[in-house]
Amino acid sequence: MAVEILTHGSVLARFGHALSDPTRARLLLALREGPGYPAELADLMGCTRQKLSNHLTCLRGCGLVVAVPEGRRVRYELADPRLAHALGDLLGVVLAVDPEACPDSAEKGCC
Repeated sequence: MAVEILTHGSVLARFGHALSDPTRARLLLALREGPGYPAELADLMGCTRQKLSNHLTCLRGCGLVVAVPEGRRVRYELADPRLAHALGDLLGVVLAVDPEACPDSAEKGCC
């Protein structure tokens, strides 16, 4: 398996991509609390196992979660314990949202 070394900008872009989807963001927050198994995580997220699998694949591809085999099961957890701290820090940020700055946000993919 090849491991890619990323620049700071690339790391942030991958993190941003992961957080850009509400389900992936909720999934990261759930894994912040501790490891989880796909069936349980799908129930927690209120989505199908296939949809959850796609999100986990994305998060693994971004380098944010890892799959840990446990016999016939697979446990998912954050790839680095510092991610839990980083997510906690992000939750503490207060945003001053200006709706006038992005009036067409749905069409243009803005925030």
